[in-house]
Amino acid sequence: MVLLRHGQTEWAAAGRHTGRTDVALTAEGEKQARETGRRIDALGLRDTEVLCSPRERAVRTAEVAGLNTRTWDALVEWDYGDYEGLTTAEIRETVPGWTVWTHPCPGGEGFDAVDSRAELVLAVAESRLPEGDVVLVGHGHFSRALIARWAGLPLVEGRRFALSPGAITVLGFDHGVRQIVSHNVH
Repeated sequence: MVLLRHGQTEWAAAGRHTGRTDVALTAEGEKQARETGRRIDALGLRDTEVLCSPRERAVRTAEVAGLNTRTWDALVEWDYGDYEGLTTAEIRETVPGWTVWTHPCPGGEGFDAVDSRAELVLAVAESRLPEGDVVLVGHGHFSRALIARWAGLPLVEGRRFALSPGAITVLGFDHGVRQIVSHNVH
């Protein structure tokens, strides 16, 4: 299973939390998506099933990378609620020490909802692995939640996995045990 984070956007470059807002890729994001297409080719994943967040930045990344996708709402980014569009520094002006991993997002998605969604995505993707690889095109925080849950870690441990725009993470097995094969490759 391959996780692909969308390419750079203006909001991502500025550190703004981008959940529901549809923002376009920057020129750098388009370049990252093209480079990702070459990595997909190198991995032999051109004819693989690809599931993609319906957000423009994810769909465009998949398109530029040359992937034929099916969108799936379960792959959207964490809903940041009232913190949408704000940076961590701005949020910490009123909530010291805030992180998406350790504090709620008022008006947004709670930890249990994100965890349940991550488990659903992993169960569906894993059920398709006997037929071949699956590529999941999505977003930074939610992909990191997927990585943590794949590794059997609590959702909060997603904080330990950096995931750059346009990067790929490969999840697999070793003797039947889930493992992170490679991470944050760009």
